[in-house]
Amino acid sequence: MDWSIQEIARLAGTTSRTLRHYGEVGLLEPSRIGSNGYRYYDGLALARLQRVLMLRDLGLGIPAIAEVLDGQRDDAEALVGHLRWLEQEKERLDRQIASVETTIRKLKGGEQLMAEEMLNGFDHTHYKEEVEERWGEQSYRESNRWWSSMSKAEQAAWMQRQKQLAADWQAAATAGLDPAGDEAQALANRHADWLRGIRGVPPVSRAYLTGLGDMYVADERFAANYGGVEGASFVRDALRLYAERNL
Repeated sequence: MDWSIQEIARLAGTTSRTLRHYGEVGLLEPSRIGSNGYRYYDGLALARLQRVLMLRDLGLGIPAIAEVLDGQRDDAEALVGHLRWLEQEKERLDRQIASVETTIRKLKGGEQLMAEEMLNGFDHTHYKEEVEERWGEQSYRESNRWWSSMSKAEQAAWMQRQKQLAADWQAAATAGLDPAGDEAQALANRHADWLRGIRGVPPVSRAYLTGLGDMYVADERFAANYGGVEGASFVRDALRLYAERNL
């Protein structure tokens, strides 16, 4: 079974022109072209389109999306990873929505605000399975114990530090800075210091830092923190140079 380009555009909330453009740049080829010249897409093409739309929603541009798709050609395997991430994000967003709703209700009613309620859903516990898979259960226990030992204000400050670091990386990449230059290397030093402050992860060694940079590029969830694959590649290159020079 297949669907016409008009049907797919309507169902996906996009345009036929966009779908044709995806075909022209190699992101999404039609499964067949009819005698009338119309493009048709089968189930496998739709699975690929689903991945394209998800990556687009993460803020990746077309070159970055192409790089991700080329790096992981098995759509079913890739979608399993996407689904796991979406489920984690849904759980986190549900908690955040409930937290914000509670804050609004209490502000309107003049009730006392509780930090535990206001920051519920803004922590890092949704990474539990991934941390355990990468570095073991002990690493997660240590990391979670470290996180839980902080006050909500300290947790908020830590998250703000991480967000500011990611924003500075994005700005540096957008400005076209040299990964080997002083500004980029200063960011790499900040990044290494930030990592050293996290309990439960491996020591900041050359292998760890370069491997982390590679992961930022390979995993679109992390790449999105740095503006997509292009930005993450800038971070990776700067971290690799920093590691070679200092670790």
